[in-house]
Amino acid sequence: MHFDESFDVIVAGFGHAGAISAITAADHGAKTLIIEKSTVPGGLSICSYGAVRSARDRDGAFTYLKATNGGRTPDDVNRALADGMCEMETYVRELGKVNNAHIQTSIEENEQRETVENASGDSYRRRISGNYPLPGTEAFYHTSVVDVPGFDAAQVYPWANGAPNGPKLFKVVHDNVTRRSIEVRLGTPAVRLIADPATREVLGVRVRTKGVEKTIQARRGVVLACGGFEGSAEIKQQFLEGNPVFNAAAGTNTGDGIRMAQDLGAALWHMWMIHGAYGFRHSDPDYPYAIRLKRFPDWFPGEKHRAKLKMAWILLDQRGKRFMSEYQPYTQDTGVRPMQYFDPETQSAPRNPAIMICDDEGRRMYPLGKATSNDQGVRYAWSDDNLQEVENGILTRADTIEALAQKLGVDPQAVSASVARWNDQCSRGEDADFGRPGGSMTPIAKPPFYGAPVWATLSNTQGGPVHDAQSRIIDAYGKPIPRLYAAGELGSAFGHLYLSGGNIAECFVTGRIAGAHVATQAT
Repeated sequence: MHFDESFDVIVAGFGHAGAISAITAADHGAKTLIIEKSTVPGGLSICSYGAVRSARDRDGAFTYLKATNGGRTPDDVNRALADGMCEMETYVRELGKVNNAHIQTSIEENEQRETVENASGDSYRRRISGNYPLPGTEAFYHTSVVDVPGFDAAQVYPWANGAPNGPKLFKVVHDNVTRRSIEVRLGTPAVRLIADPATREVLGVRVRTKGVEKTIQARRGVVLACGGFEGSAEIKQQFLEGNPVFNAAAGTNTGDGIRMAQDLGAALWHMWMIHGAYGFRHSDPDYPYAIRLKRFPDWFPGEKHRAKLKMAWILLDQRGKRFMSEYQPYTQDTGVRPMQYFDPETQSAPRNPAIMICDDEGRRMYPLGKATSNDQGVRYAWSDDNLQEVENGILTRADTIEALAQKLGVDPQAVSASVARWNDQCSRGEDADFGRPGGSMTPIAKPPFYGAPVWATLSNTQGGPVHDAQSRIIDAYGKPIPRLYAAGELGSAFGHLYLSGGNIAECFVTGRIAGAHVATQAT
């Protein structure tokens, strides 16, 4: 086999998972190359909230992960993730030394936060735990990069449009890559894995740069850290219940790593499991992403009374009826699920799109949408008062509920009845239909009224090739494919309920495992 050039380790993908894999491999003495399909670094990682899920109790974290993954993930994989989470705070602080980053945990933040008295006189402190009251939930907290001295995200990563702390965490990781002189090639997608036809031992990668293909040897092995399949309409259509399910970012994540691993016989898992809620579509047909509605703080089951932030809208199906709590405990994870409902009687998906409705008071509360992207030439800034979105046609305005319904193509009488019922429940402070937190309820009564179709929207996928506790990719018969590893979102361990910040932690944990393991393979 002739190769155009040679490295010890090749890492496909330059988000957190790829970067940590490369850093670890380099620290073990491996000559390492990162290839990235996009022309900019960061992947989906740079768009995240930048909170690395950490743990302070290995057994508690393992117990929770086993429950939240619903029996779909082997114990040794859950254990490896739990053990790695217990090392996250120390590891992130070590990485942060590269640029004197200010690292803070949610425990420290809570200690600094002044006690706030809410309307009922109860003191409020942010809950530090997992998202659900599963065994072991108290084991978790977050570690975040809250400041990097002299770093201006708009200058360094002008294409990144996401949460404020996401670029800060990536800057720390990026500077660690640069410090180790790891070679990075952007605009260089992996095309195929090169393997011994008899043993399937991975020997290298065929890549494409500026339309020219070449082969690169990986003397020790390959780590696939190239994300999920958010940007592949074909794979989503085959594996997800709903159709369409739009993505909020990551258009270059088109399942390349899944296909390359399948080519060598990889088994797949968790393909149905997506992390998402609902979003607007831009009126410009060339804008490639859905735009998620405002992200609300999560609330813990059993503590619904703590959810006090007013949510401006309700959702109605295409028949004009409410069908879900718009504010679930972790809306950005499970909110997408009711949207995918298929009605066998009418052979239709009456909730996708659903209809978002609010009044003028709600319109004035805050920006209703938040666009996310990490692409050169793609950026949208939602207006503070939502009026720009009225002008450009994302939102529709009308003086009456009936007129708004007519403009949106929904039965005016049904919409009027649903809004009237909602307003009556707001006056009682209780959503008797779907259990939305009473503190989030706000009536829809002051004209003009605003509405828009909203669609099932995913933030990221979890499915992909199966991996073991050493992050080795596993074939359909339970055997590891030699010298092939997965890290991060590509075949995530999460298979039932997501854990906020879990994918970021997984990028770090599996990146460290994969990078260390591949670097020690014999040449």
